[in-house]
Amino acid sequence: MTASLQAVIFDFDGVIANSEPLHLRAFQRTLSGMGAELTAEEYFARYLGFDDVGVFQEFGKDRHLRFSDAEVRRLVALKGEQLQELTRGDGVLFPGAKEFIHAAAARVPVAIASGALRHEIEEVLDAAGLRALFPVIVASGDTPQSKPSPDPYDLAFRHLQAASGRRLERRRCVAIEDSRWGLESARGAGLRCVAVTNSYPAHELTGAELVTRGLNELTLEALDHLVNDPCPP
Repeated sequence: MTASLQAVIFDFDGVIANSEPLHLRAFQRTLSGMGAELTAEEYFARYLGFDDVGVFQEFGKDRHLRFSDAEVRRLVALKGEQLQELTRGDGVLFPGAKEFIHAAAARVPVAIASGALRHEIEEVLDAAGLRALFPVIVASGDTPQSKPSPDPYDLAFRHLQAASGRRLERRRCVAIEDSRWGLESARGAGLRCVAVTNSYPAHELTGAELVTRGLNELTLEALDHLVNDPCPP
């Protein structure tokens, strides 16, 4: 077998950072201030795949609330303040995430394609000593559409190719995701798809070619095998 993995593009929340429960609590605090309730069941079933703007827009539509663009921006800012307060503690990274990222970055170019805000991503990476390993970060607002659109992964791939100075083949680049929305985005961008079960059980992660319990159980050898297999239809 030829070791032919060329790049790895990570989702952030739910893959690298164990922050999805914190995002939920931040959304709940923000919405409770206006008398609205968001349950955990609703969040994971309906809203997790959106960026912050998308969550408030979709929540407004679902609850027949008319949020103006200015109101959405205000809610996003309030939610960001709540999240910053909640993430001041240690231990935000999933077990094995730091080690796997170091191993991957030593072999191939790595990037992040996320719906989180850039400063949220960079604060966590800086605290963990990982920021310098990522030449490319695609965050909320960097693309016309967020996941499940292919835009975030497509942009991350193109920027990573430019940053690496290499010609990369999409079928030999792996996206690592935790949700079906993210997997749909990565597949739409022509990338190979790995899922971790940090947020959803394996049977809900449709579109994944390989499913693992977390980065602590994933190996570069497994990714080499994956990219050498034929692409799914």
